[in-house]
Amino acid sequence: MKALIILLFTLLVNESFSQKVFSTEFSSRAQVKVFVVEFETRADLKVFKVDNSSQAGKNDGKWFFEEFESRADKKIFFVDTESQADLKIFFVEFSSRAGWRNNAKKHLMY
Repeated sequence: MKALIILLFTLLVNESFSQKVFSTEFSSRAQVKVFVVEFETRADLKVFKVDNSSQAGKNDGKWFFEEFESRADKKIFFVDTESQADLKIFFVEFSSRAGWRNNAKKHLMY
């Protein structure tokens, strides 16, 4: 019984840190409002888009964009202005460049 509880807890913890995101059409449905900045130095998080959900990171900036809302761990909405955003991101071309620049915002994606 104890082993089953530990296994379930481990699965829940691993799933909760996953970076499978769904881009909503309405800001009211989003958990996090995101703005894409022009320069890496202005970002809170550098994001690399992965091609497969199994490649999604554990809150390290490797995002998989889900097609269906129900499969996503986080629902995000892309805002038009920086002042509306909870999180500022910059898309990088290489997975090794992904990661947090502002650890104070890290809690937003847990």
